[in-house]
Amino acid sequence: MKYYIIAGERSGDLHGSNLIKEIKKLDHQASFRGFGGDYMKAEGFDLVVHYEEMAFMGFTALVTNAFTIAQKIKQCKKDIAVYQPGVIILIDYGGFNRRIAKFGKENGIKVFYYIVPKVWAWYTSRAWELKRNVDRMFVILPFEKEFFKKYGMDVDYVGNPVLDAIKKFQPDPDFLTKNSISPAKKIVALLPGSRKAELKRMVPVMAEIAKANPDYQFVVAAVKTLPGELYAPLQAISSVKFVYDTTYDLLKHAEAALVTSGTATLETGLFKVPQVVLYTAGSAEYVLLKKLVKVKYISLVNLIADKLVIREMIQDDMNFTSVNAELEKILKDHAYRDEMLSAYDKIYQTLDTGSASENAAKLMVNYLR
Repeated sequence: MKYYIIAGERSGDLHGSNLIKEIKKLDHQASFRGFGGDYMKAEGFDLVVHYEEMAFMGFTALVTNAFTIAQKIKQCKKDIAVYQPGVIILIDYGGFNRRIAKFGKENGIKVFYYIVPKVWAWYTSRAWELKRNVDRMFVILPFEKEFFKKYGMDVDYVGNPVLDAIKKFQPDPDFLTKNSISPAKKIVALLPGSRKAELKRMVPVMAEIAKANPDYQFVVAAVKTLPGELYAPLQAISSVKFVYDTTYDLLKHAEAALVTSGTATLETGLFKVPQVVLYTAGSAEYVLLKKLVKVKYISLVNLIADKLVIREMIQDDMNFTSVNAELEKILKDHAYRDEMLSAYDKIYQTLDTGSASENAAKLMVNYLR
């Protein structure tokens, strides 16, 4: 069977690679092509376009890069038509992949969606569009199954691939030594994100916090492929350490974390690290989001728990005074930490339903057969 897979971000690339690995165990004739990244390529994936060419974040970036996005969509459709796959597997990346889903449906190609767009958070009407254009959906959050049932869709909950990755993780016993990190000081992990727009907004606040707390060891989970100047405010602080592409090792040793809203909040929670979630957007973008967003929380930890487990510092609340006060609380208030850690344990149990990539691969291959 020919599989055409589209992942438009780093996390999608990782989860796509694990899915490919599992499909190959079940379908020995499988071949894979599409849009993705290095993880997928390492599994024998024929990479047409790297996700780094399409990593645009925020309303403004999408508008200014509209022509580039349109060209990539056109290229993708043309490549699918030539490749003639038996199925298109879409991984997250909603704005792009919803258009490809429609193209697949119109051309009689089966369409599977693994890690579906967060239509439960905003643009809920797009659930109808997914119903029209997608043959099967494989969801990774427990509450998504109930959400899509309201729209007459029977979707498969397969577990969460983030938990899969954490279970497979093998810590580096020499991590602290290799990175000259002192085990004598409490480590605070700084996870500013993986996109340029995120770093421009998060790094200055994180730098203020690091300067104000010399008793702690601040370590940045940095991304090699991003320009170094984006980290400049943190690089200017001699005590701040940087580690590259070893976020899980950092979380394994961290006492607390400041985390940009996204998948990293769930990863931090599953590593049982007390955290503060940060998020800010441009003024116009934030006004628009306020009107569109339909959920009480922005972090996956709080959404899965369906209650406020970790504080979310959004927009004006994301300032030095508020963030610093919450960091002090999660570091020093033992009862507060214990309550957070207990909630993390419950979330882990909720998500622990076996391997998501293995479950998804078995279902996909069976549906295709």
